[in-house]
Amino acid sequence: MAPVGPHPAVADVRRAVREALADVEKGALVLTACSGGADSLALAAALAFVAPRTGLRAGLLTVDHQLQQGSDERARTVADIGARRLGLSPAEVLTVTVGTEGGPEAAAREARYAALAEAADQLRAEAVLLGHTRDDQAETVLLGLARGSGVRSLSGMAARSGRYRRPFLHIPRATTVKACEAMGLDPWDDPHNEDPRYTRVRVRRRVLPVLEAELGPGVAEALARTAGMAREDADALDQWAESAYQNCALSDIPGSVTMAVPELEKLPDAVRRRVLRRAAIAAGAPSGALSATHVLAVDRLVTSWRGQKAVDLPGGLAAVRRYGTLILAISPIA
Repeated sequence: MAPVGPHPAVADVRRAVREALADVEKGALVLTACSGGADSLALAAALAFVAPRTGLRAGLLTVDHQLQQGSDERARTVADIGARRLGLSPAEVLTVTVGTEGGPEAAAREARYAALAEAADQLRAEAVLLGHTRDDQAETVLLGLARGSGVRSLSGMAARSGRYRRPFLHIPRATTVKACEAMGLDPWDDPHNEDPRYTRVRVRRRVLPVLEAELGPGVAEALARTAGMAREDADALDQWAESAYQNCALSDIPGSVTMAVPELEKLPDAVRRRVLRRAAIAAGAPSGALSATHVLAVDRLVTSWRGQKAVDLPGGLAAVRRYGTLILAISPIA
């Protein structure tokens, strides 16, 4: 008897996309970002199947980073697969120029997301799907652990972040490869994904295999599960900190935030430090430049007060304690 229904891997990716788009209104446009690799190609094919059956419009965006010879031709090939093979419309190539700030991986990511956001705005897309898998999530958690970045970093990538949705965060990379094979799709293997100069590649090719060999199978799944629990905790702490901020802030205007020290002293460390970070950003400190070291220095004005001087912060700010209040303002503070 001939098998009934799609290959299990194909069914898995289609189900994931259907669930990720369950709340999108009929007639809306959903775009998928596709590099041509197995993850994003399986995602594009799943969207092409699900969209017409759920009353949605579906399109494809592929980004040419111009970092490899022939990248423009490959991008056009991906767009052609989206349009002709999968029936996605629009199917567009977005050409970007990658800078150097923050290293090659970060610069490429920044250029890619900027292009995707601009295209989504122009096309009035309701959502943009990204093909990150459970393996990508595990790699992200390991990188966060290595950098000592805290619980928010350990929470990894969100299944939803604004217009972006990641349907495959619970699906292993092997499933997307099998889905492509079953659907007769030929993914492109980006040589950058094998280049050990990139930290994420070393984690993928060296670190995770060692962990699996020494600790047993299931490490990637466990790390991804940890990310989900860490995200729940981080979200709860952030909500608590936002409420606490409203209670502690005596004034909150651009360039100056004043907070009641007695109220700050009542808070647990994790919440208080979130409140202080929130206050520094509200006063004008650039979030990307505000480090844990800065926040801890301000925290000592609350918890270890010995009459110390003001703490300098990014953005020309300073934090100082005076008469039971903590003031974060443009330096110098009169």
